[in-house]
Amino acid sequence: MIRAVCFALAILAAASASNAAEIVIHDTKSQPESMAVGPDGTLYVGSASTPYVYTVKKGTTTATRFIDASAAGPGTFFFGVLADAATDTLWTCQLTPVAGATPVRRSTALRGFDLKSGAPKLSWTLPGDNSTCNDFAVGPDKALYITDTANQKIYRLAPGAQVPQLYLDHRSLLGIDGIAFLGGTLYVNNVFFNKLYRVPVGADGKPGTPVDIWMDAPVHGPDGMRAANGKLFVAANGSGEISSLTIDGDTAHVTVIKDGLKTPTGVEPAGDTLWFTERATGKVWSVPMPE
Repeated sequence: MIRAVCFALAILAAASASNAAEIVIHDTKSQPESMAVGPDGTLYVGSASTPYVYTVKKGTTTATRFIDASAAGPGTFFFGVLADAATDTLWTCQLTPVAGATPVRRSTALRGFDLKSGAPKLSWTLPGDNSTCNDFAVGPDKALYITDTANQKIYRLAPGAQVPQLYLDHRSLLGIDGIAFLGGTLYVNNVFFNKLYRVPVGADGKPGTPVDIWMDAPVHGPDGMRAANGKLFVAANGSGEISSLTIDGDTAHVTVIKDGLKTPTGVEPAGDTLWFTERATGKVWSVPMPE
């Protein structure tokens, strides 16, 4: 029997770029893995220890269970969360253990929900006996790109489609986690091997071999990654840091924004605020967006 442990989900909400107030919200076993900010300022927070995605409305102090996936089976939880304003969709990665499997295996699904009502819009199970849908990004082509950490793959969901297609399968992607487009170029990181890659695209539109981007300072366990203001922002779960990456050719200049964190896994730039999750303490924080 799983012992219920009560964690505090704390959100440090930015009242302004120079002032912040802490809001403490309690729920059972809250471990925020990823988060997103909707077009109306609503926070969407996925849990890696419960089958819920929570919302916190702008200007409120209450976290509400928005998505409930408990019917999928015991041990269900969420990784990536992305608010796609253009399609009014909340994208999530839902992970569910395979009952009775030895060794332990899990199936994962890309789930799409209406941003306002939470009504289901799409569900697609990733191929393979033990997949790990982890995170996603919307490209310049309006398609959704999805990472599979365990199977070294990127999938692409074309606009209006219901079934993603395999986009890239490469050995360097074993451990792929965060994914983001910066200036129209696709970047991915590798949480297993502390790597950052650029994915080149040929004239035929097909992806090529990932290019290793050298980071000029250690980034241990790069996890969630988003782009804004000409930079990549990454949560490093191994080094306990939130950093910005300034790309110059095949080099990334690393600037630490926040350190001393316990397992930060998600990051989300939104206007003048940078949000991030601290999974081990059950917290979501915000700081003013760095210049």
